[in-house]
Amino acid sequence: MAFTEKQRFKEKLLTVLPPIEVAGRRIKRYHVTADPAGIAPEVEKAAYEILPELLPEPDGTPPATFVVLHRGDDDGAYVNAYSWVWDNVLHYGNAAAGQAVLGCPDNDPTHFVKPGLPWIGCVFELPPVLHERDAWVRHMLVPEVPDLAAYLADSLPDGTTGDRS
Repeated sequence: MAFTEKQRFKEKLLTVLPPIEVAGRRIKRYHVTADPAGIAPEVEKAAYEILPELLPEPDGTPPATFVVLHRGDDDGAYVNAYSWVWDNVLHYGNAAAGQAVLGCPDNDPTHFVKPGLPWIGCVFELPPVLHERDAWVRHMLVPEVPDLAAYLADSLPDGTTGDRS
């Protein structure tokens, strides 16, 4: 959509799911959608199947990642994986489905590909980034003994993408 064609802005729904483990990393999960029913199970399954391709190699940093899975208002679906590396740096990997402008081959929201663009997330996907930065500092960098379990338990609350904790 061209900027001149913009629609009235409305926050989307943010749902927090329990952490999972993928490729030896603990993954905190955020889902973003305008649909109160949430993200369709087949879209979620396809997104988490490509997730190992979006994760960095271990480097000695506690193996923690947070993922934002976003279902667009059209055919698009996006999975952004932000992984902690080098003690205090975010590694980014992403995949998209159903969005031709990002190089997706079709309109199938379960057919994820890695677009290779340097984009780190849209306005609906960025609120977890701010929260996760602060949670990493609180639980992993400030304490004398890092507390990965406390970090994994510290997530934004369910609500909308505009809510802050």
